[in-house]
Amino acid sequence: MLPTPSTSHVCFDRVYEPAEDSFLLLDTLSSPSESAFLHQRFGQNACVSDIAPLVLEVGVGSGVVLGFVAANARKIFGREDVLTLGTDINRFACQAASRTVETAIKDSASRTTFSDVINGDLASSLKPNAIDVFIFNPPYVPAELPDFTHHDSYNILPTGETRTTFDQDSYLLELSYAGGEDGMVVTNRMMEQMPELLSPARGVAYLLLCAQNKPEEVKQRVRNWGPGWCAETVGSSGNKAGWERLQIVRFWRITAQDTTQH
Repeated sequence: MLPTPSTSHVCFDRVYEPAEDSFLLLDTLSSPSESAFLHQRFGQNACVSDIAPLVLEVGVGSGVVLGFVAANARKIFGREDVLTLGTDINRFACQAASRTVETAIKDSASRTTFSDVINGDLASSLKPNAIDVFIFNPPYVPAELPDFTHHDSYNILPTGETRTTFDQDSYLLELSYAGGEDGMVVTNRMMEQMPELLSPARGVAYLLLCAQNKPEEVKQRVRNWGPGWCAETVGSSGNKAGWERLQIVRFWRITAQDTTQH
């Protein structure tokens, strides 16, 4: 079993604490079946292996998932020259995640390059067709969205203070779990960007969903993006009843390269 990056430095009063959903992502990405898929797509024997893949995690939180991917790139992708990048709307999560990823890479002696964690809304700051591997553990709980009118003042330390207030912490944690109607408001916004965000030749995305997010409808929506688009469930939390049952959905586009390899 691959080691989980340390998050002992993270203040979980205001940053999402790694939980079952985070660990399901780790297990899925490092599973034999997904590693085989990713090795074929990005490993040294792939047709475009001379180009280092760019891995993006949106909503990076504590950084445990991105740190895991960065530290274990050879196991997961079949190569170490991987570029990693994160984004999060929570400024404090960005700071925490940067330390998590940097420490994970150092402790593993990996040669993965960590670029940064950008404080911003989803992937709006990134140029089209740039992302090879996209990872998103969205706010998927069916709960009312936070009041974003407070965001600018809640996303920084109060003037003259050394810690955040209770109201700030509550708001910042809401950002990590409250997904609006059916838990899909934020995910729907992200999926609108997805076809143009992924690299055409080898882009692949991993999206975490709960049962109330209606995963089968999400997969069909991806397939309706156009010729070659595929979606399938590649990880699951098991037979847990109710909306809390979790799935990891992978979606990607079949290209001429894939057809040749098969």
